[in-house]
Amino acid sequence: MGQEIKCRVDFGKESSEGRALLETTEILFRGGAFRLKIPLEKITSLEAAAGKLKVQFPDGLATFHLGPAAEKWAMKIRNPPSRLDKLGVKPGTKVQLINKHDEDFRRELMERGAAVVKSKPDLVFLAVKDKDQLVELAYLSACPVWVIYPKGVPVVTEKDVITAGRSAGFADIKVAAFSATHTALKLKPRSGAG
Repeated sequence: MGQEIKCRVDFGKESSEGRALLETTEILFRGGAFRLKIPLEKITSLEAAAGKLKVQFPDGLATFHLGPAAEKWAMKIRNPPSRLDKLGVKPGTKVQLINKHDEDFRRELMERGAAVVKSKPDLVFLAVKDKDQLVELAYLSACPVWVIYPKGVPVVTEKDVITAGRSAGFADIKVAAFSATHTALKLKPRSGAG
């Protein structure tokens, strides 16, 4: 989700000005008096009214003074985007899968109504286990590519993906959490490439 707003937060007996960030899996707050990291799955109650977002979680109650954004944040927390929403896959999208992809992802694509094709895709998903597999990017320059790689494992890093993508004529435009173990980085053909 990646939405950030400057606000005040009341937590316990403290109040602090700072920045609140709504991420896909958590709410973060960095303020002068304290910091908060609230995993969305740990939220036990959520209420938005009069510009305040009240978040109850095991550590207590945090009140975020977000103004008009309070209701929007509550809606996003209650209805998080699916993995395919984050990846931009709509019904009818033609996708090409390169290398090994898990069955859950294939099932989600089928349920969404995406068409898995071998040529002329709208979107490519390239799964890589190591840097050597990034060579595939040299053959993919006609459409956007999501490179899916292991999270937090030094065999292939975000820098490796970006460097290989730029060498193949792509611009890196977006990063998304693909799963608990993998990250996805979106590459888009640069103007004049492919």
